[in-house]
Order: sequence, then structure tokens, then C-alpha cells
Amino acid sequence: MKAPSPASSKTTVCASDPRWQAVLARDPAADHAFVYAVKTTGVYCRASSPSRLPKLENVEFFDTAEQAEAAGYRPSKRAAADQTRVAEQHASLVTRACQIIEHADEQPDLNTLAEQIGMSPFHFHRVFKATTGLTPKAYASSHRARRMRDQLGRAGSVTDALYEAGFNSNSRFYETSDSVLGMKPGQYRAGGANTDIRFAVGECSLGAILVAQSARGICAILLGEDPDALVRDLQDKFPRANFIGADPDFEQLIAKVVGFIEAPAIGLDLPLDVRGTAFQERVWQALRTIPVGSTASYSEIARMIGAPKSFRAVAQACGANSIAVAIPCHRVVRSDGDLSGYRWGVERKRQLLEREGK
Repeated sequence: MKAPSPASSKTTVCASDPRWQAVLARDPAADHAFVYAVKTTGVYCRASSPSRLPKLENVEFFDTAEQAEAAGYRPSKRAAADQTRVAEQHASLVTRACQIIEHADEQPDLNTLAEQIGMSPFHFHRVFKATTGLTPKAYASSHRARRMRDQLGRAGSVTDALYEAGFNSNSRFYETSDSVLGMKPGQYRAGGANTDIRFAVGECSLGAILVAQSARGICAILLGEDPDALVRDLQDKFPRANFIGADPDFEQLIAKVVGFIEAPAIGLDLPLDVRGTAFQERVWQALRTIPVGSTASYSEIARMIGAPKSFRAVAQACGANSIAVAIPCHRVVRSDGDLSGYRWGVERKRQLLEREGK
């Protein structure tokens, strides 16, 4: 039978416990407050479950379904169906909240959002983060940064762009512009003009490799068959940047990257210039903690960053990674061990993992 759950996750049951009274009454109002597990069957249910009532001594309560599953219980058929229904409802509500955030002139606060969605602020915050992997505030900040990048390509001036993106003052934006854009806004708007990016293209056993570095660190490690295509990919991102070809010092850097690809045990410790959404950067940071020779599933990474239901978003973040091997998205596999997709081809992923496993 199931092992006892941790003391921190379960509570003892007595006949006067209001949760037990809710189970006896099959009260649907208590469905989101707790689940109850039955030791003799190994399943857990919601309060309103029509299942046959268990004996009191065989029951333990958990605050969430996740706690019950961590203790070794599985959902009853009804609970599994309820979870699907609740997940669909939550996805719909979170989608509506995202639309409110994206169309708001100013960033709405948590209480305002929760009221519009029809939830308590605490419950809304928890549901939003579980669904998207971000808090509502982080999502709003990330969206505003994307709007800023888009507006800089269209607006008549930087000032017009920042107000269109939702920044209330010049000073507030300029305080965060480097982290939002990776450079001064005028430079970004000009396609990276006056920004120096050093790069070199080489060959390794996986094919062509391009390594690029800004003043902040490595900004791209690209793999492929065609060296010219890799250069075009880099140039498309900042068409007016100052691209500086390889010099002896930089060639040593690309040699270091190639050496790591060929012999992963030597390690790779490079300063990185990472640019992504708040959620992507959390995923990429988690990837860097996976040891050489190990793998993790998308679901495990989602749990690692505190967003256990966001495994699909984790997969998308892996696909958006443009710094191969240094941010080791090749170490993320499906739960069944399948290699799944890889931005630079599944065969390259297989070869990298095989080398790291030796």
C-alpha cells in the first residue's frame, strides 16, 4: 500500500473536522479547498465526489492534488476528469487575464485583475503562475518589453515608442533599457547600429558552428550545415551592428566551445549575454544546472522553476534558445526518454548526449 505522506503535507482527521463534514455533505463549494485521500484504495478525490464514502480512519487530507500525488496517491477517475475540466477553465480565465494585461494602457495591479476575472487575488495569482510560469506582474513586464521592442521599429522617436509601450516616464524606462533591450534604445531602434558584435565561424564534428559575442558576453552559438546561413541568421537579428571578424583572441574562444563539444568533461564556463522573456530566462537558467552526463524532462524543468503545469512552455523556451551547448537544451528530453525536437536537429542532440554519457 502507499507509503505514509510527509507530516508537512497531510493532517490527521477527526469527526469534527469541517473538511470531513464537507466530504459527508459532498459539498462542491469545498472542491478547491482540499482533496481527501483514501489509504486503502490509494486514490484521492474532491469533496463533492459521488464515490462511496470511506471509513474515517482511512482518510487523510491534502491542501492540493499535487501534494496527494507527491505522497503516492493517484486521482480517482472522477478527480482526473475534474482536473481536466478545471484546467480548461483556468486556461480560459488566464487567457482572458493576459488579454486584459496586453490591452491595458497601464499595468493593472493584482487586485484589479483578480476582480475582473472573478477570483480572489491569492487564488488568481496562484492559478496564473501555475498556468503561465510567471506571476501576473512578470507577465505584464515581459509583454511591455516586447511592445517596446516592436514600437522602436515603427515609432517616430524613442519617446513615442516608450509611451506606446506603456512606460510612464523616460527615466523609468532608461533605468531598465539595458536589461530590456540589451543596449541603448537608440541603438536597438537603429538595428544595433554602433553595437560591436565579434563573431567567428568554424567547423566541428557536428558541422558548422558560429560563436558571437557582445560586450556583455556570448550572445549566440549556432549550429548547422551551411556557414553562410549561420552568418545570415546573426545579421538578421541586428542588421546594422558592427560585426567584427575573428582575431586570434576570439579564435581561442571558438576553439574552447568546439573543444567542449568534442569532450564535454572539460566543462564550459563563459559569460553569457542572454536575451529572452522572463519565463525563458528562468528556463535557461535551470538548464544550466543540469550536470554533464545527465538529462531532465520538460516536466522536471517546469517543476524546478516552480511552474509544474508549464512543461509545454518549457519546451518552447528550449526551442527559442540561441546559445547552443552553453545553455544545454540538448539535455532536456521527454518523460518517456524520447529525445523529442532540437533546434539544431535531433541527430546532433543524440551525438551530444552520447558524448556526455561516456
